[in-house]
Amino acid sequence: MAPPLNFIAELPRGPVGQILCLEKQVLVLERNRLLLSAPQGCWFSWGFPDNSCAFGNCGTEKVSPFAVCESLCEWGETLCSACPNPRTVVTAGSSSVVCVWDVSIAKDKLASMKLRRPLYGHTAAVTCLAVSDVHGVVVSGSRDLTCILWDLEELSYVTQLAGHTAGVSALAINELTGEIVSCAGPLVYLWTMKGQLLAHTDASCGPQADILCVSFTQRHQWDARNVVVAGCADGVIRVSLTLCWEDVGIQLPGPPEEPVSPGPDQAERDGGAPGSRTGSACELLY
Repeated sequence: MAPPLNFIAELPRGPVGQILCLEKQVLVLERNRLLLSAPQGCWFSWGFPDNSCAFGNCGTEKVSPFAVCESLCEWGETLCSACPNPRTVVTAGSSSVVCVWDVSIAKDKLASMKLRRPLYGHTAAVTCLAVSDVHGVVVSGSRDLTCILWDLEELSYVTQLAGHTAGVSALAINELTGEIVSCAGPLVYLWTMKGQLLAHTDASCGPQADILCVSFTQRHQWDARNVVVAGCADGVIRVSLTLCWEDVGIQLPGPPEEPVSPGPDQAERDGGAPGSRTGSACELLY
C-alpha cells in the first residue's frame, strides 16, 4: 500500500490515539484522548501526571482544554477510557476498579462530572475498555487474565470471560452482532454477549507479535467478508479472514449460496487463495 502524498492531520504533541471517519471529515486525536460528542467536537483526555482529566474542543484552534477535573485522582492512574455517549464516560486503571461517570457539558463549559457507580470485580489493573451503547454493555480487560461484561444501564456484573493466557491488551465489540473480541499477547478470542467462547486463533507469525489494538469490519451480519483487524507490536497489521468455527462446533448463518461452475479458479471466486484454510490471516506492513 502506497502512502498518500498529502497527510490528513499532524499531531505535534504526541502519537495518534484515535482516528474517526465522520460524515464530512476524518478526525485524528492524540493518545489518551477520546471524542465525547461528534457534533460539538468535544474531547475527553486523561493520563496526566497528577491523575486529573481534561475536556476540550476540536472545533477551535485553541489547544488548551476548556476544563480540568480532579475527580479521577482518588482512583489511581487512569490507563483507559471509553465514551458510549456524550453524557457518560467510563474510566479504569491501576486501581482495578471500573468507574462510570455522568458528565454534563454546556457551551464549552463543564457543568459537572459525578461518579455514578464504581464497578468492582478485577484483581489487577484494567488495561482496556470497550463499550456499546447499542447493546448496552461495557467490557473491561485486565492484567488478571480476564474480561468482565457489565450491564451499561443497570451498572451490574453480567459475566466473566476467562481463559486468557496473558493480560488482556485490546477489546472490541461488533455493533451489528454484539460479538466481542479480546486479545491477550498474540492470541485473539471471539465471544458472544453471553460470555460463550466461539473461537480463538494465534495471530503471531514471528517474535514481538503482541496485539495492541483490534477492530471489526461491520458489513452485513451474514457477510463472510467481515474480518477482525489487529495491530501488533511488530508494526504489522494482521487481518483474520476467518476464525476456526469448526473447532468449537459453531455454524454461523450466511447468505444463500450461488451456483458456481467448477474450475481451478474456484478458490479465488470464493474469496480465498488456493490452498487457504480457515483461521488463516494476511499481513499488511504498517
